[in-house]
Amino acid sequence: MERTGSNTDHESAHLEALLDHLDELGEEAEDTVSVGQIFEVVGTRSFAPLLMLVGMLIASPLSGIPVFPTTVAAVILLVTLQMLVGRKHFWLPDRLLRVTVPGDKLTFALKWLKPPARFVDRITMPRLHALVCGPSIYVIAIICLLIAVLMPMMEFIPFSSSAAGVVFMAFGVSLVSRDGLVALIAYASTAVIVGLLVYAFI
Repeated sequence: MERTGSNTDHESAHLEALLDHLDELGEEAEDTVSVGQIFEVVGTRSFAPLLMLVGMLIASPLSGIPVFPTTVAAVILLVTLQMLVGRKHFWLPDRLLRVTVPGDKLTFALKWLKPPARFVDRITMPRLHALVCGPSIYVIAIICLLIAVLMPMMEFIPFSSSAAGVVFMAFGVSLVSRDGLVALIAYASTAVIVGLLVYAFI
């Protein structure tokens, strides 16, 4: 189904503010929170904040919930493919949007994420624009797509899905804040993930 953005669909570079919005969602929920409700926090019109949000969730303790990393990776795969073909409004299937996570686990994950999010907010700034503008955006999208394809395998390697989450988050932050240095960190982290997979399966 087609979903438009919420009132938070603007590209806010503040990770902590994004977590605060999610925290409000967790407090309002009774028992569980759906993936659809989580993504409505940023809407589905803006690739960078969505990537940032997905990365934070996968890097958090939520990555320990069975199939959650793979479910979120499927969202990244679909959104990235649509971005690469030029769509402005991202479509996500209801089956993915109906997947739920326990509300208490979401609240715990958000508390765990807030200190590093606060730190990232303080250090990011516009720099090395060539790495986060123009064709570089498509390079980042392709890398994220490839990582999303590999996510099911990563569930068998301890901490690798969390590392993938860090990469998604770093690329999302770099695009939102126009910080090419963060993009460089994300590229380096991608190399580490590739190394882990090669070591584990070859």
